[in-house]
Parts: sequence; structure tokens; C-alpha cells
Amino acid sequence: MKINWQKINLIPTLGLLFLGACAQVNNSPNSSGVEVKFLVGSALEKFCNQAATQLNQKNPKLDNGKPFYLKCEAKGSGDVVTEIVSLSQKLKSGAIQPNSPEFPTLISVDGEIYHSQLLYKINQVYPGQNYIPQITDAPLLANSPMVFMASQEVAPGLEKQSNIYQALVNAKTHRDLDSSSPQLPIHYVHTSPTRSNSGLQTLVAQFASVANKRAEQLTVADVQQYQPQIQKIQSKVTRYGVSTSSLAEDMVKNGPFWASIASVYESSVIEANTANIQTRYQAVYPNSTFTSNMRAILPTAPWVSDEEKEAAEKIIDYLRSPTTQKILTDLGLRPGIPGVSLGAKFSPQYGVDPNAKYDSLRTPRPEVVDAMIKSWQQFAKKPSQVVLVVDSSGSMGGNKLPAVQNTLRYYIEGLGPKEKIGLIDFDSQIRTPVWVDGSAAGRDRGFQFISGLRANGGTRLYDAALDARNLLQQNLRADAINAVVVLTDGQDSGSKISLQQLNNNLKQSGFESDKRIAFFTIGYGKKGEFDAQVLKQIAELNGGYYRQGNPETIVNLMSDLQTEF
Repeated sequence: MKINWQKINLIPTLGLLFLGACAQVNNSPNSSGVEVKFLVGSALEKFCNQAATQLNQKNPKLDNGKPFYLKCEAKGSGDVVTEIVSLSQKLKSGAIQPNSPEFPTLISVDGEIYHSQLLYKINQVYPGQNYIPQITDAPLLANSPMVFMASQEVAPGLEKQSNIYQALVNAKTHRDLDSSSPQLPIHYVHTSPTRSNSGLQTLVAQFASVANKRAEQLTVADVQQYQPQIQKIQSKVTRYGVSTSSLAEDMVKNGPFWASIASVYESSVIEANTANIQTRYQAVYPNSTFTSNMRAILPTAPWVSDEEKEAAEKIIDYLRSPTTQKILTDLGLRPGIPGVSLGAKFSPQYGVDPNAKYDSLRTPRPEVVDAMIKSWQQFAKKPSQVVLVVDSSGSMGGNKLPAVQNTLRYYIEGLGPKEKIGLIDFDSQIRTPVWVDGSAAGRDRGFQFISGLRANGGTRLYDAALDARNLLQQNLRADAINAVVVLTDGQDSGSKISLQQLNNNLKQSGFESDKRIAFFTIGYGKKGEFDAQVLKQIAELNGGYYRQGNPETIVNLMSDLQTEF
């Protein structure tokens, strides 16, 4: 199907996008009456939150006069599907009841591949019940095409390619793509296909491109045949991630040696050019790409009561009203109903083409998608080698250390066949590293490390961080994502080096060097117990980021972090 955006306002389309981090927000100043929980993909997070705030201020009511309100919760689209399937399985087993508050009333994922996966998996739990509506029966809310995001310096070379993914199989630099492009190594980022819609759409588009077939025509045999080419594309990846928007933001922040190309939504390019005034970015539209339709999915399931259904239908009408749809265009998303002007941000000034034309890819069969994900996890995904630096100082007593031990156990149990981690325990001493992989023996070494953690001593943070970097430098894998993760609940005490000396050393392994080692830091506990600015400085110096965690959030935080590599 050929998409012509000059005519898009004549067609009810759906949509997608914007920011990234998964969050839960209560948008209601009057949280009384019937709650409609809307579980959305991360691309619709800002839209849902803003629309909910406006709707709830109007004190909406059902036909019988009973009030209702909208509450938004955002996750990666893969996580949305996982959560709904898990809740459905618990319902079937009797572990929870249909009126459990864990169930959302409304669902949205950031594209139709995950919608198809949701249909497929729920039908496996409840055959023949049709709890999830078909894609065409779910009203369109927004959409955003998948594009390549690149600086204006390298974008022209990409635009000359008739099939960009095929060109990326063997090209190593941008000059390999086009003689007029700079001699810049190709460093590529996209989100994880197991967690994010944009990552899954990217993976499917890669298979369709190298196979020269329509996505809906791909077979499981095609996945096996073409996975070597996909592996070559994946070898250029700098980092994966949960959030499309955060990858685009990091690309802007860290520069072309961190990532010169990103597979993102069109709206991420608009966002980058809205926030950034130094480097301008351009959306390169492939000849074939996904439109990323985002729909309002109202299950016809036991967990949706009659009152919730009525409230949800009123909410859908509100979200699709022209006034509310204007929120989407302000966020860089294309509207899901006809007659809504795109607005000023859809222009070359913001790096996009309001009238972009491309062939819109369709969803492959669910079993083919499953095969692609499995192939990516076991074969094509870029390997990773990560050193986890764990603070076991005296301040980690109480409930902190047990929560970290439990988190590390989940981390180790989730190791894939292409992942290897080193574990360093530090307090006043820095102990010998333990290497762990996904094998049974490797996991046993990891569990033994976890069992041996004891909370005592000081916090030689700077020394431990440098030791971890040195360990990776000595064992660097050129074909892998190499990274350090530091988890601490305190400020440095007793290190032989200063913060400045640590910073000077880390610069030698930054993303403009030939020993690219990313740094991620976690401040664990209450604010004030650690120096957040120092941890942020350490991480951002080497292309990573800082996060704050506590015993309640550390499992999810580390799970998100593990997705990065």
C-alpha cells in the first residue's frame, strides 16, 4: 500500500509514538468513580497523560450520572503484551479474579506487530473467546512512520540507497555507502525487539529488506536463511534499549561516534530538532517502512465490566476528538482521524517531510515474528560483555543487600547465550572478579558470588570503577558491546585515586576511542546517601546514564538496564 501524506487527512490512520521511559502516572485530580486504566506503549505516554489531565478536569460521567476518570500507565510495547498475557494466565488458573485492579480496561501498543502478537498469545490462553479485538476493529489514535535518523552530514548518502538495510550488511563507513559522505564509521542504534515496538518493527524490516520480500510474505525458512545478513547489520549496533526516544536523545547528546544512524519514529527526529540547536538531524524515509499505527484496544473480556466498557468508549471518543488529537501533532505524532492539521513541526525545519511517501509494511504471521525474535536472541544479536560493580559496604545493611542479591539472581537467570558478565564486590576492599555466562556452570558461579556478599566496610567507589574499566580493557571484545554498571549506595571513601583521576582515565575508553566502554551508574537508596551528580558525571563521560533505585524498584531498573546490551 502506497502512503501519500498529502491525503492522510482523508484516511482514519493510527499511530504511535513519543517518549520512552516506562512510568505510571495518576492524572486525575478527582480520582472517584469508575477508574479506566489505560496501559499504553511508551510512544503514547505523553499524549495519554496530557489527555487524561484535560479529561479528568471535566469530571466526566456515565449515562447514569456516575463519575469516571482516566489513569495512564506506560510500558514498552513488548512489556504491555507480556503483562496482559501473564494476567490472563493468572485469571485462567484462578490466581486472580476478573475484577482485579491489575487488569487495564484499555490497551494500546505502538504498532500492529505487537497488536497481532497480543491477539495470538491471548487466543492461545483462551482459544475461541476473541477477547482482543482484531486490528481493524480497534480505533486508530495516532501514527508515526519508522525512519532512519541521521545528521545532515550523512543523511544525503543514506537517501541515495534504494535499500538501506541491504547496504548496511557490508558497509563499514558512511563513505562505503556514498563517496561524498564523510569517512565516519557506521555506528547504529535501535531498541530491543523483545521490549520495544520500534525495535521489533526494525528487525522485521531488516528481514524483509535483505530477503527482498514483503514482510507479510516472509516465512520461518526465510528467517533461517537470512539471519547471517541480519547478524552483519547487528554487528554495527552500539546499544539496544527499551525506549526509542531515549536512544534518540542519547544520540544527540553523545554525538556521531556513539551513533551515526538510529532507527526511530519520525516524531523522535522532530523532538531532537526541537530540543537541539547545534546539530540538525534529518529523517530518512526508506522506500518501505512501518507506519507504526497505535490503536485503542478495548477487550471484550471478563475483566472489563459494563461500566468500564461504557467509560472506555467515551474516553476513546474523547481521545479521537479534533481538539484532543491536536495534542498529538504538538508532540510530533500524526493524528488518527481525518481533518486535523499536522501543524508547524511537520516541516523540513524539524527534519521531516509532511508529505513523505513510502510503501507501508504489513505484519508478518505471528509464528514468523516469534522465529525472528528467537533468531535475534540466539544468533544475530550483538554479544555483550558487562562488568557489574556491586557496593557491599556497611551502609548496604538492612533490606538493601537482600534486594540487590535478589536482583542479581534475576539478572543472571536472564543471561542469554551471547551475554557474559563480570561481577566485582567492593567495600574497603576490591575483590577478585567472577566471570559468569548463561551456562549452568556460569550461573552457579554467579549464585555463589551472590551468596558471599556481606555488608561491611567502606566505599572505594572510584578505585572499583577504574578496576572494572581496566578489567574490560584487558579482556575487550571488539565484536561486543562492552560496558560497566556500578551500583552504590554511598559516596566514595578511601579510594587511592580522585574523581578527576578517574575521569581522566575513563576518557581513554570513551566512544571516540578504539576501546569503547560504556558506563552506567545506579545510586541505590535515599537521596543524599550518595552523590548523584558524581554518578551522573561518571556515566555520561562514557556514553551511558545514571539512574536512582531503591529496594522496591531495583529489579525493574536492572531489567531495563540489561536490555541496553
